Amino acid sequence: MSRNLRLLHSTENVSGEYRSPHQRFSRSDSLDTQNARRAVVDGEVMKLVQSVFILPQSAKRPDAVAFCGVGPGVGCSWVCARASEALATQTGASVCVVDANLHSPSLHEYFEIENKSGFAEALRETAGVHEFVEHIEGANIWLMAAGIAGDEPLHPSRVRARASELRHEFDFVLIDTPSLLSTGEARLLAQGTDGAVLVVGSNMTRRESARRAKESLEAAGVPVLGAVLNKRIFSIPESIYKKL
Repeated sequence: MSRNLRLLHSTENVSGEYRSPHQRFSRSDSLDTQNARRAVVDGEVMKLVQSVFILPQSAKRPDAVAFCGVGPGVGCSWVCARASEALATQTGASVCVVDANLHSPSLHEYFEIENKSGFAEALRETAGVHEFVEHIEGANIWLMAAGIAGDEPLHPSRVRARASELRHEFDFVLIDTPSLLSTGEARLLAQGTDGAVLVVGSNMTRRESARRAKESLEAAGVPVLGAVLNKRIFSIPESIYKKL
């Protein structure tokens, strides 16, 4: 990975999944171990949010960011969802999360709502964006689920128009995209944002793949705001976890 691709944080995605906002752990882990691991994950997600949204190096703070996995299975949706929760908690601002991974949606499962209408319908229909989002109870977060995808390709002008509407209606917009090297849709979606966070899978993503993904975003005019190393496994004894 090139030197100018900043590694913002290294996340221990201990659950390996992102189907609910509650981490799942091995039954053999003690409660202290589980709490310590949650604290590690929460701390790293907070660092990510602060680096990208709250304390950016650029003059303009980004208010719309695409989360792009280099390949499938790196946990990009999980990172995007956790970042939305941390951002809403830290800023008190309105946060909209968009599941634009139409052919492999998962954020509706994470936030435990139905995937009945969302991004796919927003691209086909003319109603305002608030008709396609659902408020997440107990949080200042709105989810635009993926909805029911058709066979038609994404239309660039429609994607840009909806992205502009969302940015007008919400303080922050986080877009979960398909994997970068699987389809060109991720680059198109990211072009409607201020930049992208690249999600890399530990022991999954090859250095060359990460480099090509970064270069594909830059060629599309999308700034790479940083990178996340996800699903890292920490072999730390329970006795040390208890001291964290």
